Amino acid sequence: MKKGRLEAFSDGVIAIIITIMVLELKVPTGIYGDDWRAIVAMAPTFLTYALSFVYVGIYWNNHHHMFYLVDSITGSALWANLNLLFWLSLMPFATGWMGENHFSKWPVVGYGVVLIMCAVSYTILAYTLTRHHRNDSALALALGRDWKGKGSLALYVIAVAVAFFQPYIALGIYTIVAIIWFIPDRRIEKRVHQHSE
Repeated sequence: MKKGRLEAFSDGVIAIIITIMVLELKVPTGIYGDDWRAIVAMAPTFLTYALSFVYVGIYWNNHHHMFYLVDSITGSALWANLNLLFWLSLMPFATGWMGENHFSKWPVVGYGVVLIMCAVSYTILAYTLTRHHRNDSALALALGRDWKGKGSLALYVIAVAVAFFQPYIALGIYTIVAIIWFIPDRRIEKRVHQHSE
């Protein structure tokens, strides 16, 4: 099967996810609505939104690169992609819950569980695509053993365990993983460049 419709559908869903997250940012109102204190009171909500925006952006970017390196897809890839989109679609809920409750234990744990499931779903999608293509395909070579993905998943699990006792440390771990992924992945960039030649 051709991949165009899957990419277009995924782009649309991801755009909607970002839109829903930004709509959760409420304009300050009330007695201090036009004061800087209202913005300070919104800091947890805004910081959570910013972190989630980065995460969704990272998934969109890597999704785009991954599908650039494949020529066709299977029915299994369609389902694996829907699985990823399902977990990504929970980001607005997890973002709002964590931000509105000022990084308390259970919302931070819930946010981490959503991050874990997004990472697992992305790994399943990558495995499904590489299995459909040769072991020496551009995507398989770009992913390699995927230590970055496996390390991120391990950090998420550690962060969720830590969140039961120190939610702010868990939040710091989530942020570190986002920073790690924000730095462009040279393996995939290199293969994309080679594939386009």
